[in-house]
Amino acid sequence: MQVWSLDEVFQDGNQSSQFREHLKHLEIKVSKFEEKLKFFHTPKELNESLKVVEIIEFIIDIRMNLSQANSFITCLLAQNPKDQYATILRGKTTSINARFESAFKKVQKVLVNTNQRLWEGILDTEDLNNYKFILNEWRKKAEMHLSDEEESLVSDLMVDGYHAWGQFYNSLVSSIRVNVQIDGEKNELSVGQAINLRSHPDEEVRKESYRALEDKWNEQEELFAKILNHIAGFRLQVYKKRGLENILKFPLIENHIKEETLNAMWTAISKYKKPFTNYLNQKAKMNGDEKMHSYNFWAPVTKGNQKIKYEDAVEFILEHFSQFGTELESFSRQAFDKGWIEAEDRTNKSTVAFCAGFPLSGESRVFMTYGGTITNVLTLAHELGHAFHNHAMKPVNGLNKQYPLSIAETASTFSEMIILDAAIEKAESTKEKLFLLDEKLKRSVMNFMNIHSRFLFEKKFYEERKEGIVSSSRLNELMQEAIDEGYEGSLDNASIHSWVWTPHYYMTKSPFYNFPYTFGYLFSLSIYAKAKEKGKEFEKDYFDLLRDSGSMSTEDLVMKHLGEDITSEAFWEIGIELCVKDVEEFITLTSS
Repeated sequence: MQVWSLDEVFQDGNQSSQFREHLKHLEIKVSKFEEKLKFFHTPKELNESLKVVEIIEFIIDIRMNLSQANSFITCLLAQNPKDQYATILRGKTTSINARFESAFKKVQKVLVNTNQRLWEGILDTEDLNNYKFILNEWRKKAEMHLSDEEESLVSDLMVDGYHAWGQFYNSLVSSIRVNVQIDGEKNELSVGQAINLRSHPDEEVRKESYRALEDKWNEQEELFAKILNHIAGFRLQVYKKRGLENILKFPLIENHIKEETLNAMWTAISKYKKPFTNYLNQKAKMNGDEKMHSYNFWAPVTKGNQKIKYEDAVEFILEHFSQFGTELESFSRQAFDKGWIEAEDRTNKSTVAFCAGFPLSGESRVFMTYGGTITNVLTLAHELGHAFHNHAMKPVNGLNKQYPLSIAETASTFSEMIILDAAIEKAESTKEKLFLLDEKLKRSVMNFMNIHSRFLFEKKFYEERKEGIVSSSRLNELMQEAIDEGYEGSLDNASIHSWVWTPHYYMTKSPFYNFPYTFGYLFSLSIYAKAKEKGKEFEKDYFDLLRDSGSMSTEDLVMKHLGEDITSEAFWEIGIELCVKDVEEFITLTSS
């Protein structure tokens, strides 16, 4: 099983003198930035665009160095959540980041107070025109800023308050062990390993794992409720100070999309739920049940040993990536050959799969626990998609490297789509085709139903949290209501503790990190349709789309590269209808 190498980033892991030197230089850079801002207080300083360029160059340099540091520490703590030295380094990096964010907000405040005519004149200069969209976004965000003193206080409090709660959540989940009986033997598993059993071919194992996890969450729900309430409470207090009544305003700005775009997407999805309830009912009937039990959702539809060796998964991914384009295949091969993947199945590691980008060295690292299932293969392809997006952004200059979460999930989901569709087309038997088609439909259900339920839960929870602490029992009720609405009552034995084990609710950097997945999924369907139409030559167009992903609104990006209006329900229905055809084929195959 492949274990990654971090030495190419910073040698000697958590004991790296090279990394400590990096942090030392980073502190010096932030100090110089703070000193520079002493002479940058009013719009008058903006009269010369060169001064703005100089400030932006500071920001770009610090951000890239911070990203390099944060990614390294994230990798250290993922491979060993009990790494105390890495935890200390994370605290140091978080403090440096807080100083930078406080200074950065001062820059944004100057921008927002600049006369519009002067501002437009500055943006039209040769040096800044390329950053026009991002700078205007900064100006928009600055309208929500507090005083310098208040912003500084909020940043300081976040270190040991807001962000600390999110970090505590990750440490807590990583430390939990679950006892699951498999083939008559008692196994002590991490949360990630227990969750991987949801696709085990034996229903008793799936059920046992489900019950063991639910029992564990039930034991700990009061503690998790406190963590979630404190994260949300802090966020809401800051929103209140900023005058943000609409809890979606900030995540929409962060994702570079309009609220009408988000509403159009969810409205289109809600109109097409029936085919997917039919799929769930059909699959339940195949198991001899009237209704789909949640612990059977990920179960394979065909019998037999579905274990896939890691080496076979690698070849499977590379083979199918090559059908899309040479760049994607060669990049992924490089990631495997250079040891950028951590996939070992062991207990003392984080449960969350991710891709970490290292902008200074132009590399990425993929982290996951590989358990030999098709779900694991798709997770590996998903994270490689993220890494490929980072690869595509390498030649992009400065501020335009930072793309929104709505687009961040596009390349990853697109990579999954390649694997599934190519495998379905290549299937040599009805049994094999049905197995892969089912895996594809699981993705549709997750995006149209599960993530919709996450969005509904989070929205209701935040509204209630405005009035005070939301109890664990009420969180369970809200989760059940959201699941019932999201799945239109088609899911039985749903995990009412989904709010506990879904890490996205606890991410302090990304509020409402749910809808970007559905956005990316449907967006990927449109891109994939174009790719099938154009063939391998489409890879260049795909690259261009990814490279533009940080320099314009998502609406403009889609219009430029796909010629589509994403504020219209019709755009989203195109992708959904493709998924409906998958349902029809699945029901035909299983009925016969």
